Amino acid sequence: MADIIPSSWPHSPVKVGLVGAGPWARGVHAPVLAAGPETELTAVWARRPEAARETAEPYGALAVARFEELLDRCEAVAFAVPPDVQADLAGRAAKAGKALLLEKPIGLDVPSARRLVDAIDEAGVVSQVVLTNRYHPVAREFLRAARGIEVAGARSACLGGAFLGGDFATPWRLEHGALLDLGPHVLDLLDAAVGPVVRVRASGDPRRWVELICEHESGAVSQASLSGSVVVEPGIMRIELFGPRSGLVYDAAGLDHDECWPVLRRDFATAVRTGVPGELDSRRGLYLQELIARAAADIDG
Repeated sequence: MADIIPSSWPHSPVKVGLVGAGPWARGVHAPVLAAGPETELTAVWARRPEAARETAEPYGALAVARFEELLDRCEAVAFAVPPDVQADLAGRAAKAGKALLLEKPIGLDVPSARRLVDAIDEAGVVSQVVLTNRYHPVAREFLRAARGIEVAGARSACLGGAFLGGDFATPWRLEHGALLDLGPHVLDLLDAAVGPVVRVRASGDPRRWVELICEHESGAVSQASLSGSVVVEPGIMRIELFGPRSGLVYDAAGLDHDECWPVLRRDFATAVRTGVPGELDSRRGLYLQELIARAAADIDG
């Protein structure tokens, strides 16, 4: 049974400031946060003031000139910026007592991710990571079903052509490739479906194609193929579980990702209002980043 998001919201909307005004901020964060009733988009700050205005104005939010001014106008901050920028600014926001809605990866490397988590823990603020698939009702049903079967092995693929050109062929993605960009999505789902990953090995070139082999605490083994540099329409996001009695498949092809956003918004606002983070908090982000670092070290040899 899919998650049902009730239309009513028993609390005041969480006032959220948005950092960033690129395609993801304009296409997802701003409209999702402005839709309510759980959240209200109050302010936008970005390196380019004109882009901040273009992102803020359709929703009646204010484009501010300084990051500190954004902090004064919100109780939570959402980030849609490169991971190295996010890790620094999110740490400052946490110290100012703001809840955080973070993109993956939460930092450019493990040390920066760990510093961010330490800042969040020290401030005692709530955090949540935008691992898109985890907010889709179909993915949540898949994970519920996965807990009820014995898994011997799994294979998965996350393939697309975003790095070949367009809005998401950004410098950090082109430099670090699929492992850092797509890896968090796949590793998160495999870890949640099959069980904790205790060892990960990797081969290939993250900027072209990477193969991952994960050994899980249960004894199961999973495989993942990752690439953002191949022509495949539509993109592939698929996980297959195999066992002695039955199998299970999660296939994102044909899913409407707009179904993710009301779930994400409700989860985040609930965490802020209760002060209790969900499963997909910054510590989950750090855990995934540590797995990615082990895989990257295997490739670098």
